[in-house]
Amino acid sequence: MLRLIPKNQEKRQVPPELASLGLPDRLLELLLDRQIDTPEKIERYLHPKREDLHDPMLMQDMGKAVAVIRDAIEKHEEITVFGDYDVDGTTAVSLVFKYLRPYSSTLDFYIPDRYDEGYGISYKGIDY
Repeated sequence: MLRLIPKNQEKRQVPPELASLGLPDRLLELLLDRQIDTPEKIERYLHPKREDLHDPMLMQDMGKAVAVIRDAIEKHEEITVFGDYDVDGTTAVSLVFKYLRPYSSTLDFYIPDRYDEGYGISYKGIDY
C-alpha cells in the first residue's frame, strides 16, 4: 500500500491513554492535530450528540434564510437547492433536498458541471 508522508513530518507519539482506545494511529494523529486530545473529546467528536453540535442559527443571516424557505413553502413556490460538484457540496445538496422534500412539491436541485461551468455560481446555474 502506498503511503504519502509529508516532508519533515515525524511520526507523532500517541499518548498511551489514547492508544488504548483501539483507533488507528493515523486517525489519532489527525485528531491530535485538531487539539482533540483526550478520550472524552475524541468520543464527542466521533460520536456527537445533538447538544454537542454547533447551533446553525449562529450563522450569519440564517434566520433570514429560514424565513425565505418557509415563505416559499407556504406559497408553493419553486425551490432549487444549489450546490457544488465536490464531495461536501453534493452531500450538502442531498441532505438539504432530502430534508425539504416532504414540505415542497416544487423542489429541485442544481449541481454545476465541473468542466463547463467551473466552481461556484455561474450564469448557466442562475439561468437554470
